Amino acid sequence: MAAIKLHVLKPSVNNLTVRIFTRAAGLDVEEIDVWGSTGSPEFLEMNPSRLTPLIEEEGLPRNTLWESCAIMQYLCNKHGLEQLYPSDPASRAMVDSAMFYLIGTLYPYVARATYPALGFPHYAGEVGHSDAHPDKKSEAQKAAMAAIAEPLEVFHSFFRDGKPFIGGKHPSIADIRLASTLEFLAVIDYALPKWAKEYVAAIEKKLGKAYAEPAGDVRGYIAYVRSQAKA
Repeated sequence: MAAIKLHVLKPSVNNLTVRIFTRAAGLDVEEIDVWGSTGSPEFLEMNPSRLTPLIEEEGLPRNTLWESCAIMQYLCNKHGLEQLYPSDPASRAMVDSAMFYLIGTLYPYVARATYPALGFPHYAGEVGHSDAHPDKKSEAQKAAMAAIAEPLEVFHSFFRDGKPFIGGKHPSIADIRLASTLEFLAVIDYALPKWAKEYVAAIEKKLGKAYAEPAGDVRGYIAYVRSQAKA
């Protein structure tokens, strides 16, 4: 039996992040697909927030942990995964900064732009989550699409700063988080800049099946959503 149980929703970017990470890290993980059951009493007992990804592991204060970045940071710290999460304070600070900037700035724009097309529920406080007029929701979606370019360029010019990856010569957990996020933009035909396309391709090449296999689930879901929209 695997030491770590990973509860996931396979079409999700946040879940894709940890699915890629655990494979790239070579960790012994049992994946459990919880599509349609995050509101069950059993799941809520583990995680009242209903969020995924979620890991179960003995030794955690409540035996469970959610939030993709927190999961990756915890497992890197526990297993000494220096290549994915450097222990040098300055290098680690840049990885942390990139992830927090993504979560706080880029990802809300991506969610606002893509969730309507994906059929995902919005977060509380978002226009798409409210009873606002459909025109207002469409306006918010278009504004989010237009806003993506600026934070995206910050990753290119500041966090990468001429390096192959944020982590340097090897993808870090911040790179995995960013590449996973960029995967979702395909559902709205977002025109990624050339550097971003090459960046994602380089991460996939570097990580191989660890990236390609779980990314295939997200790409398959996006293809399905797009086919339904055209039907």
